[in-house]
Amino acid sequence: MCGILALISGNVDCGDAAVDLHEALYALQHRGQDACGIATSHKSGRIYSCKGKGLASKVFRDGAIIPELPGFMGLGHLRYPTAGTSSNAESQPFYVSSPYGLLFSHNGNLLDTEKLKEYLDFEAHRHVNTESDSEIMLQVFASQLLQTNKRRVDADDLFTGLENMYKLTIGGFAFCGLVAGFAIFGARDPHGIRPLVIGSRPNQDGKGLDYMLASESVALDQLGFTGIQDIKPGQAVIIPKGGSPIFRQVHPQLSYTPDIFEYCYFSCPNSIIDGISVYESRQNMGLKLANTIRKTLGQEVVDSIDIVVPIPDSGIVPALLVAEALNRPYRHAFSRNRYIFRTFIMPNQAKRRKGVKSKLNPLRCEFKDKNVLLVDDSIVRGTTSLQVCNMAREAGAKKVYFASSSPAVTHPHIYGIDLATSTELVAYNRDRQAIAALINADEVVFLTLEDLESACAELSPRPQQRFEVGVFCGRYVTPVSKGYLERLEQSRGKLDAIDKNDDGAFVTVGDSLTAHPVVSKCSDIGLHNLVGDH
Repeated sequence: MCGILALISGNVDCGDAAVDLHEALYALQHRGQDACGIATSHKSGRIYSCKGKGLASKVFRDGAIIPELPGFMGLGHLRYPTAGTSSNAESQPFYVSSPYGLLFSHNGNLLDTEKLKEYLDFEAHRHVNTESDSEIMLQVFASQLLQTNKRRVDADDLFTGLENMYKLTIGGFAFCGLVAGFAIFGARDPHGIRPLVIGSRPNQDGKGLDYMLASESVALDQLGFTGIQDIKPGQAVIIPKGGSPIFRQVHPQLSYTPDIFEYCYFSCPNSIIDGISVYESRQNMGLKLANTIRKTLGQEVVDSIDIVVPIPDSGIVPALLVAEALNRPYRHAFSRNRYIFRTFIMPNQAKRRKGVKSKLNPLRCEFKDKNVLLVDDSIVRGTTSLQVCNMAREAGAKKVYFASSSPAVTHPHIYGIDLATSTELVAYNRDRQAIAALINADEVVFLTLEDLESACAELSPRPQQRFEVGVFCGRYVTPVSKGYLERLEQSRGKLDAIDKNDDGAFVTVGDSLTAHPVVSKCSDIGLHNLVGDH
């Protein structure tokens, strides 16, 4: 899972697109903590890029480097590693000089990377420098765009290139791109698995409108963008300099099935994704979970519960509704260290275990001699659930019940969320009692898949809304080739074993990388995309 951004100012003389992109990165920081980057295009056609490992505050030195990234348009990216490694080289946005000077920020996963690598090697003759499927996608698009064989690219050429790229790719993804000096663009997979929204605002200099694309609406809201709408499955949008958005269906819509994990965990509660409020969906999950708890544990056990405790942060909303529905006291009995990363998206299991202990601290006075019901958004590897159950017992709890506002995760995620390999999943080949024993809980309760889907679908503006729910049942919305899941688990196992120390930020300077942020000095892309040349 990653966060992606694209911004174009209505004023081509504006040089501070990076200022807004930088602020938007903070709004989406929850989507990726491994690395981040910003790349901008100046009206001269130059590309400026700063990217590296770490949070936005570290990579951009609390904003100190932003003035060194001039341009009226640009891309932003927050990386959460799923495909490839977590090295500096795989930080985004990616850039290729040919054709036309392209930047690319990608969120999701491709399912046919081996076939695409063969295509790039034997047919397109393009070099791939990393293990990232994001770079593969950029190179495939570049190879299609190169076939225009034109000095200047236009919107129709971009749409044609995207249409041809979609014919070669399978997966769940959303992406933003930029053609140096000309336009930004964005698109979404034919099933709408990964989110992408667009909004506009009046330019502060009174020169038309600014436009922004983002993974979540919260980034647009924060920067004053309005008229926010979702990019539809299989749809692309291009915003040329000085122009308005041009929408086109570059692939037939195969379904409208957003990933339900966006609502359970990943997205900010303030966001609205595909017309569904993340906050309200979590409220619905809490209400339905309360009914499941009552049916599973019985009224006598429910009455014996002294307090309902959320696991912060994504467990807060469902826990509050559970407490209200069960008529039990609600307590914030875990204090959270705000300076610790989200443990779920840490790059390996050792760091996740350490992160939970560092992130959460029990308030002993709330646990001592009490029966407690802990509520979280999910149980995946069992890292957090085991640690918090142990903490509750060490703090003096008599009974510890654990409730998840999503079903048991039994299968890998294949569209850009590194849940785990199958054998790492706590629910893999285990029943409810075995899971409870493994996480040191007296009982564990899961929301049913039917209830989870209805909790979100009830809020959808579309009738009979469906979702991507493969992690809970093994039924994925896209075809999955034979052997893909085995290769995915092997690659994730290798990634989990990697613990690199190359965590400095860098700016691209030609083909070289430096260990710390420096003033970016990239050469001109060429005259074909200069302002006024279209």
